Amino acid sequence: MPRDPPRQQFVLDTSLFVTEEIRADDESLEGAVFRLLDLVATARLELNISCYVPPSIHEELGTILREREVDEEVFSRLDTWVVRKSPDRYGVTIPAYVVYQFIDEMSDRVDRGLRVSEKALREVEQLDPEELAGATDEDGHEEYMTEADQVLSDMRDKYRRALRQGVLDSREDFDLLVLARELDAGVVTEDRGIISWADEFGLRYVRGGQFPTLLSEYLRATGVEG
Repeated sequence: MPRDPPRQQFVLDTSLFVTEEIRADDESLEGAVFRLLDLVATARLELNISCYVPPSIHEELGTILREREVDEEVFSRLDTWVVRKSPDRYGVTIPAYVVYQFIDEMSDRVDRGLRVSEKALREVEQLDPEELAGATDEDGHEEYMTEADQVLSDMRDKYRRALRQGVLDSREDFDLLVLARELDAGVVTEDRGIISWADEFGLRYVRGGQFPTLLSEYLRATGVEG
């Protein structure tokens, strides 16, 4: 007799639910999330595939979905089919090398952020003083962005990318990885920073946009979906 396949477990990131990659043509966010949760439910019942989220991500996801005014039935299905579990922050060990790599990367990013700030300061210093003030209306309020405002706006975008893009920058991200390590589960995310550190943690990962297809293929291979 063929052996049962090993049990699959996944820890889901907020980005899975909101990415455009899981939507069919002209499908709404609500419709895509309903369809995703239906797949998760079927995979749980038929294949014993379990999906988890840490409480911090559950809260973050709930806030985002409510801001987008999705139907309350979405939250009911989410709580039914996606298990909420806190990571064992005291029991899960992380190799010292991973911590070393994180410290080294953050140090490099701080240096890059400083260079971005210094460049913006030099650009402001070179502006014509008459160009630093924008046009004003009759009440003395500025009507448009000055050149200095534009430099600062560009600096914020570049500074944010230098320090945050592709790195673990929140408690939610860390909870996701710790829980996946605890459960020996795959990580499902569209976040490049989480993907990069999943490799460092020695974790399997699936891009969020590919996850519905992966579940459908598992079900189809076992004859559940034709």
